[in-house]
Amino acid sequence: MITLPLSPKYSVGPLIIAIASIIIFIFEPAATTWLAYDRYALQGWETWRLLTANLVHTNGYHLLLNLAGLGLLWLLHAEHYRIVRFLKVFGWCSLGTGLAIYIGSPDLIWYVGLSGALHGVFVWGACMDVTSGLRSGWLLLLGIAAKIGYEQVAGSNGAVAELIQAQVATDAHLYGAVCGLVLFFAMYGIKKRK
Repeated sequence: MITLPLSPKYSVGPLIIAIASIIIFIFEPAATTWLAYDRYALQGWETWRLLTANLVHTNGYHLLLNLAGLGLLWLLHAEHYRIVRFLKVFGWCSLGTGLAIYIGSPDLIWYVGLSGALHGVFVWGACMDVTSGLRSGWLLLLGIAAKIGYEQVAGSNGAVAELIQAQVATDAHLYGAVCGLVLFFAMYGIKKRK
């Protein structure tokens, strides 16, 4: 029998992100105006957008797809979450993705959605699986590497872009995954020193 990780210590972190995304979606289109990643606004020192862009969505389908991804991560890796730890991992992956877009993708002017940060949380969780002795962690890492590699070569899925009414920011997926990997090694190194 499959048991869901419903304990608050495992589920409250992802639930906070889901509720924040839903509340922000209720306040569209004003939320996009003030919270989306906008390169020109960032150049005007609206730096909060590096974090908040991850909680904004183009439409209801975009929100539902990302919430489904968040739910999948919760099912896959909830045993590695504690409320504060999950929020830290998500926050650092969000900030890292935003900064990497700003530095590494100057042609990407506008970005919203959880997907970049979720790729980071996914990689972090898969690495935690590996250190916990779960071989499936290696399969997850191989799968995400193949997905991101395919996206970098072939581009985004046109059907998804049409559904969410925006171009899929495949660079955000790459940057998020790299952030998750870097964050894992940073946290692992700090833990080993202690």
